[in-house]
Amino acid sequence: MAKKQTQYVSREPDEQGIIHWSDEENAVWRDLVERQLKLMPGKACDEYMEGLRLIDFPRDRIPQLGEINKVLGETTGWQVAQVPALIPFDEFFRLLANKQFPVATFIRTREEFDYLQEPDIFHEIFGHCPLLTNPAFAEFTHMYGKLGYAATPKERVYLARLYWFTVEFGLLKTKDGLRIYGGGILSSPGETDYSVNSDTPERHPLTVLDALRTPYRIDIMQPLYYTIESVDELFKIADMDIMSMVHEAMELGLYEPKFPPKEKNDAA
Repeated sequence: MAKKQTQYVSREPDEQGIIHWSDEENAVWRDLVERQLKLMPGKACDEYMEGLRLIDFPRDRIPQLGEINKVLGETTGWQVAQVPALIPFDEFFRLLANKQFPVATFIRTREEFDYLQEPDIFHEIFGHCPLLTNPAFAEFTHMYGKLGYAATPKERVYLARLYWFTVEFGLLKTKDGLRIYGGGILSSPGETDYSVNSDTPERHPLTVLDALRTPYRIDIMQPLYYTIESVDELFKIADMDIMSMVHEAMELGLYEPKFPPKEKNDAA
């Protein structure tokens, strides 16, 4: 997170905490939200849809962080924190451990409208914040931050896989079919459809040890998703001795990747 380079620069709020977005930036938000909302019904989980209702994002402009904080504060006691485009892992975990969700205050350009590797304000706010109104999701994310802040760099690499397969790319297996709760999916139109409707990826019930041992790539449609039966299961996972499972995973080693190795760029 800290080592990558980015072309984006986060916008700084003024003395009143207001970020002054351009008309084009607000238009990008409007178009991203409009497109994603059409895809949500029957795919996003009920808890996410309830969070959307509670936060009630403006459709025509990027929300101010204070607007989000008001709702999160009233529901789970969380807040969002304005950060630069990329932050060190230490700071990422410290914020989560203090119930602050980091939000990089930039939005993607039209050229990267469909896919962006870096988490922009649309991904962070639209993808994750609705579920931060849910007590189980909020508690799991808080626990994850506390564990990560105390972990060694090697332990953090394993912990990152659990975050990836839950907070970012988690699915629910409900009586009504597959539903999405991962923000990485919920902010991606292609993956929103692919994750629940495609026959290509594997989907397995989540066990923490398996998730800790499963490699992933950030730049492809996921070949594997882990499912839980309800968002409330995250309460149970938060109570587990996850660090002992991290150490077990480190001893057992990683599973064979379900994707080809990334092609090396000749210029790299």
